Amino acid sequence: MAGLGCAALAAGTMLASSGGVMAQEAIAITGTVQPGIWVDPDGCMHWVADGGVEGYMEGRVNPENGMPVCLSFNTCAVANSDVLFHTDSARLTTSGRSQLTQFFGSAGAFAYAIYGHTDSRASDEYNISLSQRRAASVADVARSVGARVAREIGYGERRPVAENSTAAGMQANRRVEIVCYR
Repeated sequence: MAGLGCAALAAGTMLASSGGVMAQEAIAITGTVQPGIWVDPDGCMHWVADGGVEGYMEGRVNPENGMPVCLSFNTCAVANSDVLFHTDSARLTTSGRSQLTQFFGSAGAFAYAIYGHTDSRASDEYNISLSQRRAASVADVARSVGARVAREIGYGERRPVAENSTAAGMQANRRVEIVCYR
């Protein structure tokens, strides 16, 4: 702060010595600060505030013992993409949207993480994009019922749970995992 004050003083001195004194221009700052709580991948909570120009984050601690406030988390749902989405699409089926709406309306978690996965039939780049769009579609349903989504990530084919060499294995890999933070 002192360095900034010295720089301003030096600039003022240079302006004054060059013949005239210039008035400082007032800078108007507009916008709103969006406060909230962010949950990191370990389930620990952080106070956040973002005004659009610069953000601020501070770990949330228990005032009684100074320890971080962390939530427990578990994978609370794994849905097969064949049931939720139209083929090769991030557009939810009617029954898939209904199932997700019911799930998010009743699960009762503090926040959710949503991870999209694919099989390995297309290119890695395409599968990453498709799985990200699918995770975003599921997150949109969660938000539509008032659920907080901490993160949505598309992993494509990079985290298989089965071999992609069989139809059954590929079907198991086409999934959306929902993690509940409680």
